[in-house]
Amino acid sequence: MLSGCTVTEKPIDSDAQAWRAYDRINELVGDNEPVRGPISLYEAMARALKYNLDQRIELMDEEWKRKLSDVSELGMMPAFDVGGGRNWRNNYSGSSSRSLLDGTESLQSSTSSDRQTWNGELSASWDILDFGLSWVQSKQNIDEQYIAQERRRKVVSRILEDVRTAYWRAVSADRTHEKLIKLEAMAQKALWQAAQLEKRRNVAPLSVLNYQHDLLEIQANVQRMQRELFFAKKQLAALINLKPETPFRLVLPDRTAVVPELPGSAEQMILIGLKYRSELRESSYRKRINERELDKVLLQNLPSFKALLGLNYDSNSYLYNNTWSNFSSSVSWNLMSLFRYPLERDAVKAEAGLIQAREDALVMAILTQIYVARARFIRLSQELNTVRQGHEVQERILTLTEAGFKGRMISQKDLVQVEMKSILDEVRYDTAYADLQNAYANLYASMGIDSFDLGNTDKESVAVIAGKLQEYWTEEITTLPQLVREEDQKQ
Repeated sequence: MLSGCTVTEKPIDSDAQAWRAYDRINELVGDNEPVRGPISLYEAMARALKYNLDQRIELMDEEWKRKLSDVSELGMMPAFDVGGGRNWRNNYSGSSSRSLLDGTESLQSSTSSDRQTWNGELSASWDILDFGLSWVQSKQNIDEQYIAQERRRKVVSRILEDVRTAYWRAVSADRTHEKLIKLEAMAQKALWQAAQLEKRRNVAPLSVLNYQHDLLEIQANVQRMQRELFFAKKQLAALINLKPETPFRLVLPDRTAVVPELPGSAEQMILIGLKYRSELRESSYRKRINERELDKVLLQNLPSFKALLGLNYDSNSYLYNNTWSNFSSSVSWNLMSLFRYPLERDAVKAEAGLIQAREDALVMAILTQIYVARARFIRLSQELNTVRQGHEVQERILTLTEAGFKGRMISQKDLVQVEMKSILDEVRYDTAYADLQNAYANLYASMGIDSFDLGNTDKESVAVIAGKLQEYWTEEITTLPQLVREEDQKQ
């Protein structure tokens, strides 16, 4: 019997688990809308919002918190118990009575119960203390639901920023891929030619070595850029829930487009950040949960009052009343709560101080992030302007060099160096423009602005979501919302 009670379980089949996960990924990716053409920035953002798995996790967490809130509301209702049973014995239950005064038997053995009886009970009980605790818990669960919404906002904001960053990096990679390959091939050819010149000793050795050093430096820069840009498309594919090996093309915007501008002053951006950052909103909800925890602690240490109302039935034929109703009430109080309540109250107040300290640190971090994002955007705007001017100058240098080579006034070695510098300069131009776009996305992420209403993205197509995003980022977001002080609202 003891061995039969032993519980055993087989280990998980790792092979089966791997195949299930692989098939599940195919299912998740297979439900996506197919890619029908070059993907624009806003389509990439729309696909991330609709299909990104991190966003789905937060959406499910929000739904879970909502259901927990619904469950906690049932705790305020009375408890209804239904019970019934059957009693049977092989003989009658009988007994006699004996006098406690003289020890004589007062009655012969008799029974007051059938050998087989049926009974049933329906009762309702309600504890006022449980009602109060459930009411407070329900309020706290609603705040937890709001916190889940804020966490989803944070994840969505991070996803959009990551998509914008990966998209512009991928655009830069697409636009410069062939040029980088051409540049590396030119460097390899020039290195081979320089090695031949060194062998024939037609040129001064120091001049050839300096030339080779310059070529190797250019080749190292090319390989570094190729490494940085190689994974951009893979990262973008992961963000929009495409398999890494899925081939897709990108819309290549004109890099001479108007450079975005700062949306407002530093003070405006800070106020907007303090309003929209999801971390601060979550902290406010944590404060409210903590305040209600004080009420909860107080209720837990109050006397409990419980009322019970029941309806009963018993088939015993000896009973005078086979059906009856009953009502009872009771009050109980754990006297240890007199000592426990002050300690629990102080613990909750200490937690409130911790929440406030974290919020103060969070405010300072948000201020720093906004200032850094703003300074980075301004700096990169200046750098892009310098790179653009340098690119224009390099194009003129290339034109004059090609003309000089045709007129046999400039050597092939100098022409190769200028051509390689021109291609490298063009790659730097694309990279600088992508960096500025990334800084622009980070600027809004630092303020936590994502107040656009996308509705239910599961029911809307990618094209519809992309249209909403484009309208938001090109029209609505160009001006920051105005904040009104509380005293101004009262006036």
